Amino acid sequence: MKVPILANPTNSVRARSESSVRWQVQLKNAVRTGQQLVELLGLQDAITPSHQAAADFPVFVTREFLSRIRPGDPNDPLLRQVFPAASETAAVEGFGSDPLQEASFTRCGGLIHKYAGRVLLVTTGACAIHCRYCFRRHFPYSDIPHSIDQWQPALDEIAADESIEEVLLSGGDPLMLADPVLERLIDALQSIPHLRRLRIHSRLPIVLPSRVNDALVGMLTASRLTVWMVVHSNHANELDEAVGQGLGRLIDRGIPVLNQAVLLRGVNDDLDALTDLCRRLIDLRVTPYYLHKLDQVAGAAHFDVSKERGCELIEGLRTRLPGYAVPRFVIEQPDQPSKTTIV
Repeated sequence: MKVPILANPTNSVRARSESSVRWQVQLKNAVRTGQQLVELLGLQDAITPSHQAAADFPVFVTREFLSRIRPGDPNDPLLRQVFPAASETAAVEGFGSDPLQEASFTRCGGLIHKYAGRVLLVTTGACAIHCRYCFRRHFPYSDIPHSIDQWQPALDEIAADESIEEVLLSGGDPLMLADPVLERLIDALQSIPHLRRLRIHSRLPIVLPSRVNDALVGMLTASRLTVWMVVHSNHANELDEAVGQGLGRLIDRGIPVLNQAVLLRGVNDDLDALTDLCRRLIDLRVTPYYLHKLDQVAGAAHFDVSKERGCELIEGLRTRLPGYAVPRFVIEQPDQPSKTTIV
């Protein structure tokens, strides 16, 4: 079965209001250097960004995320996630460019087929924030499709395999795609009869909440596929009122929202910090889904937290929170058919 990429989307957003493009305007105002970060936060005398780290992996931080960082605090947990530190340039044994060996599972057109019944489609290399621990910071994005027509081989492969029920859109960040492009991709996917679910993994609802506008929500709820949104927040301070409103907009329209966090040294490797995060998530009706052990990507070793400490933290959460508010502590291993729960 050859899947057509539709020239005229069924549910096209033709009248693009000012609010529907606001997120793109805000994106243009993002902070793009470590020096900008320290100057805007009044940290010139406290910390020095590494030019080498920024050259290896560029700085990119939305003003919305920046506004949640405490000025004058070099140890702010949100700042640590985006600050280009000299420690990133150290070579550490066991940390490499492809920690999950995704190259071994990558098929045509940015398609990664690792787990039974579902595939992941890398849709873009663009993201609204460059997290310094990103496991795809060395991913060869130049090798993946960058236009709608180039996804055709991946769509054809999905259509030819009736065992595939679910497609995960990832990146970069799939919500960096403009609405018309994203809509054409979703229309093409929902035309494949055996597909049942669409999962979108995105940090934009957290770092750029204006992206969750009426046009996006309408597009997702109009699909015949069951849509799940998986967001990524590591600390309660990321979840301000605007983020809560955006997440609520999805949930109110029937789109379940899950959160994946990464256990990070100096960010959330503290019982109080994790408790606050999980409480804030469930207050926003978001399920704390996974707490990930750091993927061993080169440049991120200074964020690593031991498995033993992670297990202690999960046990501590169980004494403080209801069961549904405690995430699973997991690690992703290249040779395993699913994520491994750490116990």
